[in-house]
Amino acid sequence: MKIVILDAFTENPGDLSWDWLSAYGEVTLYDRTPDDLILERSKDADILILNKTPLREAVIKELPKLKFVALLSTGFNIVDGVVLRERGIPVCNIPSYSTNAVAQLTFAFILAFANAVSVHSDAVHAGEWVNSPDFCFCKTPLFELSGKTLGIVGFGKIGQRVADLAEAFGMRVLAHSGHETDQSARKNFAWASLEELAEQSDFITFHCPLNERTEHLVDAEFLSHCKPSAYLINTSRGPVLDEVAVAEALNSGKLAGAGVDVLSVEPAKADNPLLSAKNCLITPHIAWAGFETRARLMEILKDNFKAYFAGKPQNVVN
Repeated sequence: MKIVILDAFTENPGDLSWDWLSAYGEVTLYDRTPDDLILERSKDADILILNKTPLREAVIKELPKLKFVALLSTGFNIVDGVVLRERGIPVCNIPSYSTNAVAQLTFAFILAFANAVSVHSDAVHAGEWVNSPDFCFCKTPLFELSGKTLGIVGFGKIGQRVADLAEAFGMRVLAHSGHETDQSARKNFAWASLEELAEQSDFITFHCPLNERTEHLVDAEFLSHCKPSAYLINTSRGPVLDEVAVAEALNSGKLAGAGVDVLSVEPAKADNPLLSAKNCLITPHIAWAGFETRARLMEILKDNFKAYFAGKPQNVVN
């Protein structure tokens, strides 16, 4: 059995181990695979392991030995699952491994806007406190989260964990989801339409999958309903935002700020409008990158392998 990992580095930059895979066959590992080498590196594989390397129909047709595709991610739009299903090849993803980490980064963005820690630390290191006539100074208005409204679009496990944290901060929560569940035990919580959520929220955070309904969900129309004092947070999928529309709203003062961990094209392109937009915090898709989070992913991958070789594939997404 030949096992090929096409993009191993982001999951394991050296602090985890792939040694366990050798129990299942011969392992070939590539830290990264450019598009023009996908077929060459995959052609003799029985099993492919990949994260963001695309696996499309044209390549799949040239892989006669392929039997199993194991993802290093929750999202699975990088593979042509229909074609693989037609050939009886299961695609297994990694669900529910990053809930805590994504919720944590969401609040890192929220707190960055509320407390402006880096702005003030930079000012102190630049000598502004040393030369200040006062014991305290503010570079930008600061505010408490208690009493503010957090709008959550997408209310699965991550959205619900974000709501838990919001409750701890004394925030009111509005949520929008295609599937409303009983949340009567939550304090200061209500379901809302997208328009209601946009109009009332001080922060709006997105935890929805990418599909036809959510692509460019945040467009000029959506933004026209937001408060000029509102902040957007996106840790879901880059294309959920119309990046041109968001940049225009930030630059024109129709939106106070945005924090994004994902972009429509990754790595970021130099001409992405958010890179130069006002008050836009951007992190390089790191919500999932904490050691504990990646270690949890690896354990689920191990379980997916055990299940596949036992003849009972789990977490099949096609």
